[in-house]
Amino acid sequence: MKYIVLVPDGVSDEPCEALGGKTPLESSHMPNLTWFCENGRMGRADTIPAGLSPGSDVGHLSILGYNPKECYTGRAPLEAANMGIKLNEGEVAFRMNLVTDADGKMADYSAGHISTTEAHTLVDFLKGKIDSEKITLYPGIQYRHIAVIKDSAGIKGLSAECVPPHDIQDQSIEDHWPTGNGSDILKDIMEKAKIHLKDHEINQVRVDLNENPANMIWLWGQGVMPKIETFESRFGIKGSIVSAVDLVCGIGRLAELEILPVPDITGYVDTNYEGKVEFGLNSLKEKDFIYIHVEATDETAHQGNPKLKVEAIEDFDSKIVGPVRRYLEENPDTRVLIMPDHSTSCNTRTHFRSSVPFVVAGKGIESAGGNIFTEAEAAESEVVVNDAYKILPTLLKK
Repeated sequence: MKYIVLVPDGVSDEPCEALGGKTPLESSHMPNLTWFCENGRMGRADTIPAGLSPGSDVGHLSILGYNPKECYTGRAPLEAANMGIKLNEGEVAFRMNLVTDADGKMADYSAGHISTTEAHTLVDFLKGKIDSEKITLYPGIQYRHIAVIKDSAGIKGLSAECVPPHDIQDQSIEDHWPTGNGSDILKDIMEKAKIHLKDHEINQVRVDLNENPANMIWLWGQGVMPKIETFESRFGIKGSIVSAVDLVCGIGRLAELEILPVPDITGYVDTNYEGKVEFGLNSLKEKDFIYIHVEATDETAHQGNPKLKVEAIEDFDSKIVGPVRRYLEENPDTRVLIMPDHSTSCNTRTHFRSSVPFVVAGKGIESAGGNIFTEAEAAESEVVVNDAYKILPTLLKK
């Protein structure tokens, strides 16, 4: 038996005025997702347990069959794991976004989706400007980086509360500084970085080109390294992951799933969809499980661009779901799960708590006569899963 999980990140949404009061899913042409609904069983599930924030970190743990309440310690250490960063006792990893501050407001959580080349130059530049006795910076992909705060910085424990930058777009930065234990140190680091980044040549050029400058860093998502049982010991099979996002790959590394090195994947609408599905399906020649993640459906919502989110959904349907549909038709000894990790609103440009639609199809799964992969259709389903981390173990039962 082969098992395929497809994750269109943050695909479920709210009705959008720009789409005539429809959600992006309701506005999309999705013949392949429709086929899975018609030939499988659709339902709705809660990927985010009560008490935890609706984020990709928690959502992906749930889809992969791990109870977040038992193993979640924060987003940043998961990303750090994929980057080969080992956290010592007393060290705390923070996600470090390169962001755009415009007159005291969080204008862009991604600094215009700054290129990785530009971002690495800026992070390396900051390494020589920020106290290395307190903090170590690690460059990642595009705007996503890691900062490790050491004991010597004076932060003990994890009581500082930090707001994700994509949750406060167009809002006052002054109203959303970290709070609690150690927050003064975090604020000091961010303010000093802002001074150094302001006049950097890269940012001057970006401004001249009418692009958002990376004139500030934002620290959030902190945590210590979690302990996660390997996927093989938990489920008895080996598998792989395809994703452009350090967070998802980090979970995979901790679970000892193989991370497939697909070229030209970006986590945005210009990603190499064809390469993702090609590498993913080819991996099933040697392993039994593949997890293919698409980030573009989430990023476009954070941009507040419902029409671009529709484009991302339709690309996902044609370029990812379509080939998987053909694989299932040619290899009936297969089961497929399609499910987002959380909901992301184009209206508020951030995640929100809600049940998400999912569909399962393949060997041993009887059709329930579903119609289309939408929020409203899922809400009508009799299949309701309160703890989404229980779905994958059920799917893997032979």
